[in-house]
Amino acid sequence: MREILKVDWLRTPEGDSRGYIESTELTEVWFHTGTNCNLSCPFCLEGSKPGDDRLNFLTLDDVVPFLDEAVAMGCQKFSFTGGEPFVNPHFVDILGAALDRLPCLVLTNGTEPLCNRFAEIVDLQAKAHDVSFRVSLDHPDPSEHDASRGKGNFKMALRTLGQLHDAGFHVSIARLMLEGEDSPERDAGYAPYFQEAGLPDDMTIIKFPDFMTPGSMASVPHITEGCMTQYTDEAQRAAYMCSFSRMVVKTGGRLGVYACTLVDDDGDYDLAPTLRESMQVRIRLKHHRCYSCFAFGSSCSEGH
Repeated sequence: MREILKVDWLRTPEGDSRGYIESTELTEVWFHTGTNCNLSCPFCLEGSKPGDDRLNFLTLDDVVPFLDEAVAMGCQKFSFTGGEPFVNPHFVDILGAALDRLPCLVLTNGTEPLCNRFAEIVDLQAKAHDVSFRVSLDHPDPSEHDASRGKGNFKMALRTLGQLHDAGFHVSIARLMLEGEDSPERDAGYAPYFQEAGLPDDMTIIKFPDFMTPGSMASVPHITEGCMTQYTDEAQRAAYMCSFSRMVVKTGGRLGVYACTLVDDDGDYDLAPTLRESMQVRIRLKHHRCYSCFAFGSSCSEGH
């Protein structure tokens, strides 16, 4: 494994060796379609909003070499996040090219940008592989959801979920996890809305803690090698996203491969220009969002 030699990458401020993850085989590649979004959610972990260009739009030409490299490495799935992917004018073409190669997952807010391209999305069912959609429904209460995402957006996202399901796509939702919550009870709060939209009762619900906005310096414990050996076993370490996945990002017009979907605000996690090279880097758990994975087992992936 190749190491980054910066002191703060290797050691905590107290001088302890940071915990790390050894990358195994690449099974999932994420693509960040850009931080431009039609919404301005105050808690957005990407800081996305209309016109935002912190992370640039990916184009089809940007993506194809990574698609082919991933397939050659035995990757099993492509996933896409933003911003809002459907704000990116290239996204349907990108998704189509990905579906020619492997199954895909798309994270979306399920509002106007997706609705405006619904006919194009339905046409993707003719592709060789299936696409699934994960739609953000932050709270099992429309008023709480709309307080951040805008009036009427819970209803629109729920309707979109139903339409995608009716069209034959697999769907799931993502929600915010509150401190000290009763998770089963909170998940159960969605049931009447799922029934209203004609969605399955057992739909997958992915829960995320508050990751804070880009560049935030959360006060969390540092993860040392001792933490990883004392509190996690081999199977738990293998479930960290940086063990089996990577994310392709375009920033300042330059493409890079980052350790995972949560650390694109820290250039230390821009590991390499290619997927294969990035898998040779030992991932130090330096970012405050790494602590969320350590403490809560958070993962943006499904099926791991």
